[in-house]
Amino acid sequence: MIYNPQHQPASRHLLYIMDPMCSWCWAFAPVFKQLKQDLPEELEVYTLLGGLAPDSDAPMPANMRQQIEQTWHHIENKTKTLFNYQFWVKNTPRRSTYPACRAVITAGNQSDTLADQMIQAIQQAYYLEAKNPSDQSTLVDLATDLGLEAKTFSEDLNSDTTNRLFTEQLKFIQQLGIQGFPSLVLFSEGHYRLISHGYCDLETLKVNLGRAAVF
Repeated sequence: MIYNPQHQPASRHLLYIMDPMCSWCWAFAPVFKQLKQDLPEELEVYTLLGGLAPDSDAPMPANMRQQIEQTWHHIENKTKTLFNYQFWVKNTPRRSTYPACRAVITAGNQSDTLADQMIQAIQQAYYLEAKNPSDQSTLVDLATDLGLEAKTFSEDLNSDTTNRLFTEQLKFIQQLGIQGFPSLVLFSEGHYRLISHGYCDLETLKVNLGRAAVF
């Protein structure tokens, strides 16, 4: 489910703070999928979009391209996560992840399951199929593949409502003091508790959540 800071649930819940174009979030995806399957049914899980990089039409500088590509290699060596390095050959990369974040919110406005499906679609398109989720055309294609109507999705993607919710999420993440992704934060007994910051394996997550009396 997409989290709305204006309608915060009072009951215990887990916040997953991520960006669909965050490479560490891509590596974390199978860990988080397994964790959700193991969590108690009564614990609701919400997603907040972190917004690594604002809208930009400027090509990514060469040194930044090299740095991110090196990060992919590092993640691949550490976690065995797959990357398609043809992305750097086939595209003109831009340092812009806000469109992908808004795409997840837009899909989530249709249904909770579509938000998760859009995250997965963006990650697979980016990291496995060498497509550029910074391009709206890519996001619209992914949305139609999920069964959404292209014109309506495009309008909602750029709507004031979507931008407002995304801005509220960014502000809320700042209030929580989160500065990196992926991060997990547990709300319990009126307080927020950091469970993990950055990539984390399943066993460590369960230990941390156990200390918070989730398991």
